[in-house]
Amino acid sequence: MSSPDISVLSLGLCFLLLSLPLLISRAIKLEIGRATVVSISRMTVQLVLVGIFLTFVFDLNNGLLNILWVLGMVTVAASTTVRNVGLRLDKLFFPVIFSFALANLSVLLYFNEFVLRLDNLLEARYLIPIGGMILGNALRGNVIGLGEFFTDIRRNENRYLYALSLGAGKYEALLPYIRKCLHSALRPTLANIATVGLVFLPGMMTGQILGGASPIIAIKYQISIMVAIYVSTVMSTTFCVFSSIKVSFDEYGLVKKEIYQEKHEARPGAHPDKSS
Repeated sequence: MSSPDISVLSLGLCFLLLSLPLLISRAIKLEIGRATVVSISRMTVQLVLVGIFLTFVFDLNNGLLNILWVLGMVTVAASTTVRNVGLRLDKLFFPVIFSFALANLSVLLYFNEFVLRLDNLLEARYLIPIGGMILGNALRGNVIGLGEFFTDIRRNENRYLYALSLGAGKYEALLPYIRKCLHSALRPTLANIATVGLVFLPGMMTGQILGGASPIIAIKYQISIMVAIYVSTVMSTTFCVFSSIKVSFDEYGLVKKEIYQEKHEARPGAHPDKSS
C-alpha cells in the first residue's frame, strides 16, 4: 500500500490553515504575518525546485553527483551556523565546514554501510534524505552550542581573563564554557530521544508507515536514525567548538574581536552583542 497523493486543490486547502495564525497575529498585533507569508512562500518554492531536481538525481543515481549534493548541503549548513550566531563568515567558515563534513559524512557513510548494509553507499535515495535528516539536526545543535559558547565568552570576558591571569592554560580556562555550550546544544536532541513514541512519532517512522512499511520496521529505522543524529550532533558540535577556538583566540589566549559581526551585520536569530 502506497501513500495517497495530495492534489493541488488539497494542497491549497492545507495552505488555508495559515489563515488561523495570520488572524491571531492580526488580532493581538503579533506582527508575524509578513514573516509567515515570506517563510512559507520561500519554503514552497525551494521544495518544489528541490523536488524537481531530486527526481532527476534519483533517476540518474550518479555517485559523484550524489556526494556533491550532500557536500552542498554541508556548505549551506556551515554558513547558516556561522551567520546565525553572529560571527564573521570569512573568519570561521572553513573550520565549521570542516567540522560538519568530518562528523556528518563519517556518520552517514557508517550508517549506510553497517546499518542499512547498502551495496552502493552513495545510493541517492538513501544518501540524500538520511544526510538531510542528520545535517538538519546537527545544524540546530551547532547554532545553539557555538552561539552560546561565544556569547558566554564575550559576556564573561573578565572572568575568563582572570582565570588566565591565575596561570590557567587556554583550554583549561575555556573548559567550563565548552561544557556548558555542549550541554545546551545536546539537551534538545536528548529530550526528543527520550520522548519519541510517547509524545510524538518522528519523521522517519511516520514516512515509513505512510509508505506502507510495518510499524516494527519503521521503529527499527527510527531507532537507528535517532542514534545517528545524536552521534553526529555530538561530534559536529564538539569539532565546531574546538576548531573555532583554534582560529578565534590568539597566542595569548585572548579572543580576537574581529571574529564577531558588527551590530548592523548581525542577522535575525544571531546572539546580541554583549561586551563585559
